Amino acid sequence: MEQDKEKFPSELRLDLASKDWVIIATGRGKRPEMFKNTKEAKSDMRKEDCPFCNIEPGVKASVAFLDGQEIDLSQNEDSIPKKWTTLVIPNKFPAFIPAEKLEERIEGGLYQRINAVGYHDLLLTRDHEKSLANLPQEKVKEVFDAYQARYLQLKISPYVNYVSIFHNHGPSAGASQPHPHSQIIASPLIDVDLKNALLIGKKYQEENKKCLYCEMIKWELKARERIVFENDHFLALCPFASKSAFQVIVTPKAHKAYFEEIAEEEKEALAEAFKAVLLKLYKGLNDPDYNFYLHTSPCGDKDYDFHHWHWTIMPKTSVWAGFEIGSRMEISTIEPEKAAEYLRQQ
Repeated sequence: MEQDKEKFPSELRLDLASKDWVIIATGRGKRPEMFKNTKEAKSDMRKEDCPFCNIEPGVKASVAFLDGQEIDLSQNEDSIPKKWTTLVIPNKFPAFIPAEKLEERIEGGLYQRINAVGYHDLLLTRDHEKSLANLPQEKVKEVFDAYQARYLQLKISPYVNYVSIFHNHGPSAGASQPHPHSQIIASPLIDVDLKNALLIGKKYQEENKKCLYCEMIKWELKARERIVFENDHFLALCPFASKSAFQVIVTPKAHKAYFEEIAEEEKEALAEAFKAVLLKLYKGLNDPDYNFYLHTSPCGDKDYDFHHWHWTIMPKTSVWAGFEIGSRMEISTIEPEKAAEYLRQQ
């Protein structure tokens, strides 16, 4: 086997949940510590100039927390509570906008248009300086409290079929403001990657009478090569077919189809897992830019019991070039096994 590795320094790996192939190009010879972030320091925007520290008058919050307790906004006279530690407000430049009806148009009998009806929110944490990796665990848990609270509001809104929650950290990950924040988008459309994963998961369950994700978790717990962190409720691992170096999946160990149904004890455990993984990335890769996002079952009455919700964390360790963009086949330059081992040591 070692001889084969020397002869074939790159390999193709199949992602069972998406059926995408990825390339593990270990022949490029990168060691884990070579992925450390070496870019210039992040923006030093002062709090006095930060639009998230100084929210414009008239902006109305949809969710607010103060030190772990949700604030009853119906009893609040101001648009924004005077004291808060986590806040959800509308995005000033939304991609999706609330509307009374969904309009569809066909151009030339060929092209279909739908107005972008929905919601686009920002979730802000109070501390201007500290990213989630450096927040206390209870404040990370509060972020998940706010995610869940806003999700439950949005899922019953007209024309909302899917709620996307994501977080961009750093300029190369698309964060236009240095103040830590997440985004929540509710839309009538289900994203293509999730739709593909749902089709594959359903087919697997129909053919095998088992959940594909549960089977992968079962094997990872047995193999223990790619695990970064675990507690009673959650597993964090570098997936077998990692789409980028140091990609981490955070998933419930138990079969769970709907993130919004997460229990209080599970949120505590999820915060512990997230805090641990983000801190390992912060230390091991020198605070890299990253994205993380949620894949959970769509809204509505349809049963998605074959799905298994999870979070994906994608550090920005490289830039897509022509091959990756043209082929939609990512090249990762470190084995997930080595990436996981390195992160465990942090």
